[in-house]
Amino acid sequence: MTLYIFARFYARKNKEDAVRKALAEVVPPSSQESGCIEIHAFCSTRDPRLFYIHSRWKDEADFQRHATMPHTVKFIKTVEPLVDHALEVMRASLVV
Repeated sequence: MTLYIFARFYARKNKEDAVRKALAEVVPPSSQESGCIEIHAFCSTRDPRLFYIHSRWKDEADFQRHATMPHTVKFIKTVEPLVDHALEVMRASLVV
């Protein structure tokens, strides 16, 4: 079953560029992982501090493997102090 992931990142004031850079570094290697169907990073058009990652994975096991990859671990370590909240990652399945 395809797994959809939505992750939200709200940058601390003046940390937007650092969050953007971290996203730019993690998306390309993540997209090359065998279980990744697609992955994209987004920035809100109304709030330059608000970022999202949307990704699709073949299944939960592939996403779990992704979470242990060096580029993912580095991303989390880098981005956690740059955002003003605990990391928010939501798993979902397609409704319609």
